[in-house]
Amino acid sequence: MLIALAVAASSSLAGAQLIPADETTHNCRFVMVPMRDGVKLNTKVCEAKNSAVPLPIILGRTPYGINEWRAIHGEYRFLAADGYQFVYQDSRGRHKSEGTFLMNAPLRAPNDARKWDESTDAYDTVDWLVKHVANNNGRVGVLGVSYPGFLTTMAGISPHPAVKVISPQAPMTDTWLGDDFFHQGAFRLSYGFEYAGDMELSANSSVPLPIGNWDTYDFYLNLGSLANVEAKYFKGKVPTWTAFAAHPTYDAYWQARAVQRQLVKVTVPTLTVGGWWDQEDRWGALATYKALERSDAGNKNFLVMGPWNHGGWRNPAKRMEVVDPGTSEEYLRDIEAPFFASYLKDTKAVAQPEAKLYDAGARTWRSFDSWPPKAGVQKSLYARAAGLLSFDPPAAAETAFDQYISDPARPVPYRARPIEQTYDSRGSRWSDWETEDQRFVDGRPDLLTWKTEPLAADLTIAGDVIAKLVAATTGRDADWVVKLIDVFPDSVPGNWKRGGYELMVAHEIMRGRYRKSFTNPEPIQPNVPTEFTVDLHQQSHTFRKGHRIMVQIQSTWFPAYDRNPQSWVTNIFQAKAVDFQAKTHRIWHTPSKASRVDVTIVPSR
Repeated sequence: MLIALAVAASSSLAGAQLIPADETTHNCRFVMVPMRDGVKLNTKVCEAKNSAVPLPIILGRTPYGINEWRAIHGEYRFLAADGYQFVYQDSRGRHKSEGTFLMNAPLRAPNDARKWDESTDAYDTVDWLVKHVANNNGRVGVLGVSYPGFLTTMAGISPHPAVKVISPQAPMTDTWLGDDFFHQGAFRLSYGFEYAGDMELSANSSVPLPIGNWDTYDFYLNLGSLANVEAKYFKGKVPTWTAFAAHPTYDAYWQARAVQRQLVKVTVPTLTVGGWWDQEDRWGALATYKALERSDAGNKNFLVMGPWNHGGWRNPAKRMEVVDPGTSEEYLRDIEAPFFASYLKDTKAVAQPEAKLYDAGARTWRSFDSWPPKAGVQKSLYARAAGLLSFDPPAAAETAFDQYISDPARPVPYRARPIEQTYDSRGSRWSDWETEDQRFVDGRPDLLTWKTEPLAADLTIAGDVIAKLVAATTGRDADWVVKLIDVFPDSVPGNWKRGGYELMVAHEIMRGRYRKSFTNPEPIQPNVPTEFTVDLHQQSHTFRKGHRIMVQIQSTWFPAYDRNPQSWVTNIFQAKAVDFQAKTHRIWHTPSKASRVDVTIVPSR
């Protein structure tokens, strides 16, 4: 989510001085806008200097600070070319806004003593704007990336009548099931520690994090049990960390903050945007679109997924070359700007596809009438003996399983070391790690790999990617990390850097204790083959002729995710050093115990 700070600060803090100030074309002023409970929010209002006609308003709300936000001639440049009044606002309790910051504030219940939530703050802000911003046409559009994406979604739940369109981009939607803090029960250690501390040790992110190591792999390993965080570092000063430890399961606390549960209808035209390699909120974009689609009788719900990391579509400098030939300008110019204009201005409506998705393998955009597509052929990629991955199921005569020892004392790093701080300014690779060449784990004994033969023709998948594992462990709990990988040929003409490259296409982790229920975990019975479902979410990708498809399975992904003790501990946040034990895990591949990854095949282009 903090990467949105870089986006908010005109896409690049380092290059902010190169972007013209908002004041070159707009008269900007700071005002304190009153909310219904008397709290006032710091707001920057920028009114166009030369406009013969009333203009619509673009509103962005953020917890990351608006004073240095130069967006009009940065990320908003194509919107600005069409003519808008622009407004930025510090969210409640952050930077110069009054009130108390509440992370992912849940919607206020009718009888709640709390008089506000983020939807009411958005409503009150818009009400003030249409009455006080000069020369506005009474129409407002709201957009934002990451936490501001969450705030944008909130603006659309019970919107002010002036709100005509919203665009939640990489919206933080459910931080337990699949966004920032947990993924299917596994805790996002480095991100959760660093983000919560940065946001809550001070109101303006001015208190440095207590990380002395350049390689944070060592810092988090030496930390030991998660119980040490409070004792050594936060000491009750970070409410969100306290909530992590008190609510390790998907209980009422997290469910109240699960935005997709609140999206019961499409209130205004909505363009949800995400990146296939978003290291923070890919799940949120897909879940937001899916939740709204259930009630989209008026065809007002749209999805764009591109070859981007978190917020990468707002900044060409963040392009990940291995998957993105340069699409951010195209998105901002040809998709976002026309979409907003069609609802905020008296212009011809654009023919926006239901779902416009980038296929990084084929290097092209694809449009779908529905997402996931209704057409297609369901296929399974089976783990076989001798490391073979095949669309044919295993035979009876094959070896029954492969196994590895997972040791919490020697966890598999999630990217090549050294692993810098997540938001450290000294060259952190956090934003690109999901496209990192996976060969850095080659030769490790604590993971398993299966590969197809080189493909005889292009093969395109579109839709859900679901792993069904039949696994056994000598422990009482285990994490299952599954990666679907596009393996490039050893030689790639014209691009020697890509020879043999191993690109993650879909990937996810799930904590085995949650195999039956996310709310009621239970131990795994040792040494008994058990089925585990790992949702790798959705993808649109072409594996090219000559490439191989790989599936890789491991049980640690550190320190992106915390270590599973692998013995039974009711609350892992309270685990002791003695609880962390090396265990043997088996992945079965027999006709009756087949481990597989299910995909949908569609015609290639």
